[in-house]
Amino acid sequence: MKLNYSSGNVISPKVHEIGILAVGSHLENHGAALPIDTDSKIASHLALQASLRSGAKFLGILYAATEYEYIKHGIHIDTEELAKKELLPTLRSAKKCLNIKKVILVNGHGGNLPLLDYIAEIENELDITIIFNNKIVEIEGPHAGSGELSMGSILKMVDETKLPEHCNFEKYPEVGMVGFKEARKIDEGIDQGAKSVENKGVCIDEELGNSLIETAVESIIDDLKRLLD
Repeated sequence: MKLNYSSGNVISPKVHEIGILAVGSHLENHGAALPIDTDSKIASHLALQASLRSGAKFLGILYAATEYEYIKHGIHIDTEELAKKELLPTLRSAKKCLNIKKVILVNGHGGNLPLLDYIAEIENELDITIIFNNKIVEIEGPHAGSGELSMGSILKMVDETKLPEHCNFEKYPEVGMVGFKEARKIDEGIDQGAKSVENKGVCIDEELGNSLIETAVESIIDDLKRLLD
């Protein structure tokens, strides 16, 4: 069978050798108005949109996630286990079944950053190229804050009736990580984000949400174009 690699909306026939895999977190509190799999749903949406616009292979999402020890807001696994028992087998299967030679990991969860320590090892073992795209984590702002709420509203996963209680920091200390004293002491960025949420609160701004999503998708496509060069 000869496949028509140039058919459809593809930026290049070679794009079929590139896979886009979302990496998020499915089991993590996000206040009253957002679901526990917010990071995974946002990362999946970004990865799928980039795949639709470019023609690259959408590889779905990695089920597990990792987190820093000083952040306690969900259920996560050890970084090495995530890298070697979850990510590595997933990419091995993608290479075997889909002839994937290059991969973009679309990360929607800041706690997954330690995965970067294992990327080179996985690349060498599988003989593939991996780009770790962390754009949405870099631009969305505090955890469960206005950025995630705004994107969540666009993706129809916000319960707006629960917004008034979303910033009840005693009940939902993970919002802005306001109630995470240890994390705020260790990480200056977390503390600054928490202070912003304490002082300004949170809101839904669909213009902001659309801008965040579009900026992140464009960043993924830019990474993809670099892989094609």
